[in-house]
Amino acid sequence: MQRRQFLTRAATALAAAGLPLPLLEALASPATLGPRHPFDYAWLKGHARALAGRAYAPRSDALPAPVANLTWDQYQAISFRQDHALWSDVAGARFQARFFHLGLYFKRPVRMFEVAGGQAQELAYDPAMFDFGRSGVNGKKLPQDLGFAGFRLNSPDDVRRDWAAFLGASYFRAVGSSMQYGLSARGLAIDTGMPRPEEFPDFTAFWLERPAPGSETLVVYALLDSPGVAGAYRFAITKGEPLVMDVDAALYPRREIERIGIAPATSMYQVGENDRRMDWDWRAEIHDSDGLAMHSGSGEWIWRPLGNPEHLRFNAFADENPRGFGLLQRDRDFDHYQDDGVFYEKRPSLWVEPRHGWGRGSVQLVEIPTVDETFDNIVAFWNPEAKPQAGQELLYGYRLYWGEQPPVLPPLARTVATRTGLGGVIGFERKRFSQRFAVDFAGGGLAALAARNATVEAMVESSRGELQTVSARPLQAIDGYRAMFDVVPPDDSTTQIDLRLYLRHEGRALSETWLYQWNPPPPSERRLY
Repeated sequence: MQRRQFLTRAATALAAAGLPLPLLEALASPATLGPRHPFDYAWLKGHARALAGRAYAPRSDALPAPVANLTWDQYQAISFRQDHALWSDVAGARFQARFFHLGLYFKRPVRMFEVAGGQAQELAYDPAMFDFGRSGVNGKKLPQDLGFAGFRLNSPDDVRRDWAAFLGASYFRAVGSSMQYGLSARGLAIDTGMPRPEEFPDFTAFWLERPAPGSETLVVYALLDSPGVAGAYRFAITKGEPLVMDVDAALYPRREIERIGIAPATSMYQVGENDRRMDWDWRAEIHDSDGLAMHSGSGEWIWRPLGNPEHLRFNAFADENPRGFGLLQRDRDFDHYQDDGVFYEKRPSLWVEPRHGWGRGSVQLVEIPTVDETFDNIVAFWNPEAKPQAGQELLYGYRLYWGEQPPVLPPLARTVATRTGLGGVIGFERKRFSQRFAVDFAGGGLAALAARNATVEAMVESSRGELQTVSARPLQAIDGYRAMFDVVPPDDSTTQIDLRLYLRHEGRALSETWLYQWNPPPPSERRLY
């Protein structure tokens, strides 16, 4: 390709993406796409607002034949060459960035810029950056303006393992000290769990700010675009346990958005101790997260175990100015998973902490049926009470914590296990069908109470049906207590029954609040054995 052709095509792509004319006029170097130009977050917000004022321009996902039809194994065979890593030549830099190649599920080019001294410069795609291995792709035959799919971050002293990655739509993920990926976050969720296709906004461009020597924090900016909204994001990423991302988001809707999801987290739950609907696998538990935790604006701590329902299940937990929420992996026992390949017990939890008051709204949870662990079927996010309107500016600031434990823990006892099965009393004939729930609590002051066998009450509420055999007794194995109760469905329907439980001692709450949704089986499946 002749240089003039390359610049002409690049300029056309820039104009289609809605980027300003100074960038178009600055194309001068084949190694980059122009000299440096002024850049800061205020400029990015202004650009996103201007973009939202125009009709959405869909981006092409047409790729050259050699990369358009790559299989999973072929795509995985393409690797980035370490000697091309961004900042690998910067003395004292604690971060490096490497780029993902287009192909497989990642078909829309994402533009990359480096920011230094308040100036930005676009980075040009070069096939020489990649080792195509056994992919069957001849890099020399690829167009010079192909672009990138995303990027990953690693440390100079560990170039083989990355600890954060931005790839696909507005998805990104990170790890704590375990260096084990698991659930993902998104820039934004739109119409998730609605009776129509979900809208997936894209990060269309990233600006990576060159870190100062010795700096522990890396700053990344992103432009978001979709038919419904344009947005500007700033991520200040600090590696550690937990890894912390300070996020600022400025959103500019093009239309009214019926269900917007702020700070969405996406995870997987196939089977676990409380939901064995898909227990055909030899492993007893398969999940990236086992529960949704919430710290409400009123100070209440709530734990909602996840499940793999037979039909899509949607829950909204109303709140005002939430203090935090997140999808957690509380179960850290390898023996419960027995997976020595992907190590589910090492999967990070993700906690969302608002940096200012978010007002009235709800934490919303969507659980989608899945038969396979390769499909993410869990989504949790904040939904403001007022629907976003065209022309508005919505500003959100929050912190994301990736690691084994969230940054704050309930001062009360926490739920450590939820198990269900057939109810009734062993040794006595069952007259009616019932479901048994056994919920274990540990921490807080339970150890001391269990040591002296103190009387603890299980405070249980049910939206429907009859509660039976309610009890709470010490469980020395965990230095805590086990609450148990049966629920007898009131009729033959499969209508959902909402359950609520906490432990109490001498009129004082001892534990977080456990919430659960249970759908009784149809009468034909209510075997009494």
